[in-house]
Amino acid sequence: MQSESLIGPLMQTISHQHWKVRVAAIEATGAVIQFGNGKSVDDVLSHFAQRLFDDVPQVRRAVASVVGGWLLRLRDRYSFFHKLIPLLLSSLSDEVPEVRQLAVRLWEDVGLQWQKENEEDLKDKLDFAPPTPPHYPPHEHRPVLGCRELVFRNLSKILPALCHDITDWVVGTRVKSAQLLPVLLLHAEDHATQHLEIVLRTLFQACTDEEAAVVHSCTRSAELVGTFVSPEVFLKLILSTLKKAPSASGLLVLASAMRGCPREALQPHLVAIATELAQAHICQASENVRALGKGDLYLERLLLCVQTLVSVCREDCGVGSLQLMDVLLTVVALASATGLRDKAQETMDLLARAEGVSGCQDLYRKHMGPLLERVTASHLDWTAHSPELLQFSVIITQSGPALGEALPHVMPTLRACLQPSRDPQMRLKLFSTLSTVLLRATDTIDSQGQFPSYLETVTKDILAPNLQWHAGRTAAAIRTAAVSCLWALTSSEVLSAKQIQDVQETLMPQVLTTLEEDSQMTRLISCRIINTFLKTSGSMTDPEKLIKIYPELLKRLDDVSNDVRMAAASTLVTWLQCVKGADGKSYYQSSVQYLYRELLVHLDDPERAIQDAILEVLKEGSELFPDLLVRETEAVIHKHRSATYCEQLLQHVQAVPATQ
Repeated sequence: MQSESLIGPLMQTISHQHWKVRVAAIEATGAVIQFGNGKSVDDVLSHFAQRLFDDVPQVRRAVASVVGGWLLRLRDRYSFFHKLIPLLLSSLSDEVPEVRQLAVRLWEDVGLQWQKENEEDLKDKLDFAPPTPPHYPPHEHRPVLGCRELVFRNLSKILPALCHDITDWVVGTRVKSAQLLPVLLLHAEDHATQHLEIVLRTLFQACTDEEAAVVHSCTRSAELVGTFVSPEVFLKLILSTLKKAPSASGLLVLASAMRGCPREALQPHLVAIATELAQAHICQASENVRALGKGDLYLERLLLCVQTLVSVCREDCGVGSLQLMDVLLTVVALASATGLRDKAQETMDLLARAEGVSGCQDLYRKHMGPLLERVTASHLDWTAHSPELLQFSVIITQSGPALGEALPHVMPTLRACLQPSRDPQMRLKLFSTLSTVLLRATDTIDSQGQFPSYLETVTKDILAPNLQWHAGRTAAAIRTAAVSCLWALTSSEVLSAKQIQDVQETLMPQVLTTLEEDSQMTRLISCRIINTFLKTSGSMTDPEKLIKIYPELLKRLDDVSNDVRMAAASTLVTWLQCVKGADGKSYYQSSVQYLYRELLVHLDDPERAIQDAILEVLKEGSELFPDLLVRETEAVIHKHRSATYCEQLLQHVQAVPATQ
């Protein structure tokens, strides 16, 4: 009769600063309610729940002990089950083993006692109890039937409040509530199906939590959903949510549910899942969240879905391989973190192994046509930021020898996208990609020996328009990219001498103009390209065209960069060799004489390396008109700071017999 008047003072004492007083208050409350008015349970519940966060394990142990005692002995306990069960089950995930063991022991006693009290009601379930499901989570002990029934029958009353607390603003509350959810799902087993909507809605929200412990418990809950609920049911709900609003948390829930799902149950849905993930609105949604700084997180979770499918379904993945490849390709293309790209490449290798092929290049070979078809369908609308452009670049650079088989599809796309009217930033990216594959052409773009048949397209339709001079920094950057591409092409060893001559016929005028570019890199590469052209065509070049080349090279001897000056000197050596091999050398006499004079000026350069290079050029040219060279040298020897180089040159001329 006095019990209710004691509850108020006890609840004031339950948060006393000394833990022993708190323990005594909890135990006293247990006795007062046990032998007094059971209705007071409602008044003490929130205070007991608060003590579950107590720093002292003895206090938490006291809560478990008292609540367990009520569940076993309280006269009116049946009406309080849904309120007391969460308190006791929360102690099952306590960090102290002793508290956990006490809670486990008490909970089992509660279940067995309830089972005995309701034997008639449970007769069929006890007599014809199905065995433990074959895919029951390992490392988990299956609770007794009474415990499972108790949770299942009270779940509809417990879940709404629990789901509300999982998204509470207090971190501790969120962590504790999230830890309780997998415990409930483990007890509910397939009965969780009827509460799936509220559970999944909560998981979608809670998986965005910044607290790792909350996310960890929620992924565990999602795994249990996958284990006990039919994939037909959970996939319908998860995929429809992702369709409406793709999110990193939604993908994490999907990956976790699939991880918990048995292989034979998931296999029939594999194609549907892979197809849904490959849809642009899911696959490319990372662009929408990138503005929030979460792009890579989204891609990480997308990758996790593929990794989970491959690890669960293994060899069965062959049926959805194209779609999974599509998703992995998107992750590689859009990820900004190198580690994420590497993980996607590793997953490609796993997918290849599951399919029974040797590596990701064989996967590309298998799916090259459909992949390119899907990616290039929108190429007329591409900009530098189009996901399809980035995917196209990945296919080109990663597919290896398979690229050589896909040229009829690749070359028209490159030609259309590299026109001067298209987005300049996009052209820069594509030129960079093209240079990469041209540098190892025999293993990539020319693996089938088909590339030379597209040479005219590359030179006339792609390189020539982009080497034209246009004002502006971006235009200059594109010319640099085009020159780099041309250098990769001419030095790749896939072209015959005749083909290089054809390239020279088309592009030599433009390359000569790029010798004047502001970019040192462009000037240097242009010198090297002209050198290659001259070495290949030799004396076959038309004299008129040959004479136009050397003045441009001479200008480069005054370049600010020593590298460019050295390259120009080296190219002049080749030019003189061409003149030597040409018919009617007298035609070149005035040009060569002018060249001698200019070179003799540079022979007195302050840089030792330049003097050595120029001396080599003069020695190479000395065989053409030795007398002329001697005269020119003697005319300037007294003007040089040191006569050493002039004397070396004169000695060389006298030692070598004239070729005239």
